[in-house]
Amino acid sequence: MSITSADTSWANNISPVAAFSEYGVAIAIAIALLLLVYFFSSSKTRPIYLIDSCCYLPPPNLRATASNYIEHFEVCGAHEREGIDFQTKMIKRSGIGCEACLPISVHQIPPDKSLSCTQEETETVLFTVVKELLSKQSINPKSIDILVTNCSIFCPTPSITAMIINKFGLRSNIKSVSLSGMGCSAGLVAIGLAKDLLRVQGNSLALVLSMEAVTPSGYDGSIRSMLLANTLFRMGGAAVLLSNKKQDRLRAKYKLRYLLRTHMGSDDQSYHSVIQKEDGAGSVEQLLYGWSVVQNAATKREVYVPNFKKAFEHFCIHAGGKAIIDAVEERLRLKKEDGEASRMTLHRFGNTSSSSVWYELSYLEAKGRIRKGDRVWQIAFGSGFKCNSAVWECISELDHNIQNAWSSSIHMYPIQIPDVIDH
Repeated sequence: MSITSADTSWANNISPVAAFSEYGVAIAIAIALLLLVYFFSSSKTRPIYLIDSCCYLPPPNLRATASNYIEHFEVCGAHEREGIDFQTKMIKRSGIGCEACLPISVHQIPPDKSLSCTQEETETVLFTVVKELLSKQSINPKSIDILVTNCSIFCPTPSITAMIINKFGLRSNIKSVSLSGMGCSAGLVAIGLAKDLLRVQGNSLALVLSMEAVTPSGYDGSIRSMLLANTLFRMGGAAVLLSNKKQDRLRAKYKLRYLLRTHMGSDDQSYHSVIQKEDGAGSVEQLLYGWSVVQNAATKREVYVPNFKKAFEHFCIHAGGKAIIDAVEERLRLKKEDGEASRMTLHRFGNTSSSSVWYELSYLEAKGRIRKGDRVWQIAFGSGFKCNSAVWECISELDHNIQNAWSSSIHMYPIQIPDVIDH
């Protein structure tokens, strides 16, 4: 078939250079689109590694036994007899042992709740764990790219992150965030924020610090629900080092598999349903749960509770109190041994708020129970009502002679905790 002049007229109006330019632009756009797809796909799948964590070990001179605690209430004269009796009963039933500690400011008569004492407690806890973690992993402070801290009650200016940056000489272009007012679940909120930042900033290290300041939290009134906090919270904190660097996989302990945040503040009855809506326990269990929800809507049958043991080998339930641990075990249909790390953490360190799940992970490591391939479910609760979950997969053979906050006393645990503690 011959080509007529009409068929080739378009070619006479476009120069070879122009044609090549249009072709080049098309190629450039295609390459840009491919790079964009690659960027978004790689950022979404970029793994987050937990290199190591450290928990604060208070000195023994800061121990607060139940008897000393009660005597302190009486001598200070801040409470009526009824309030002292109530706190006495709660302390003895709290599940907290005689080794849990309070900051020096609370040991004073009367307790010093000043800003300076609160800052001293915060610096004591966080400076200690950061120094230990960086030294243990031979990390240059200037290599930290992201810093996230959380402390609900103490929110100073300059911020807690500024205190850390100044103390350890972190870089001036570090991404730093101080979280406050988020309760006991804030530790996993901080991990979630660090995860999101690591997903968009490649080849980076993130340092996450979690604690609660006990110094200013003492309540001198008569409302029982608020007096309860006086009997539960103790001194503690944790530092966690995260990375998205490929080379850090070889030295990392865990890989973050899932992180889920549930905030049911709009639902007054959220507590009764939020537990079962957390991370699933395998595809079969998810289907059984989903089918039971459908049946429940139609026939009001009891909702099926997944067998979480099929999905996780270890559980770190926030050590908010004996009743909380018991309730979670019952709702998730776990065995007593599944809550061992939580009960022992509550007994040894008390309720350390957002850092409690890290003490529990340290307990499991010190007992030598975590094996390569095991999955650990951290469950944190906070006011609001918030329920946050993190699932970590162990990707290394952990050292069974690991040194952490439990090392000096791990041989004594687990112990039988009486319903009423008398000491």
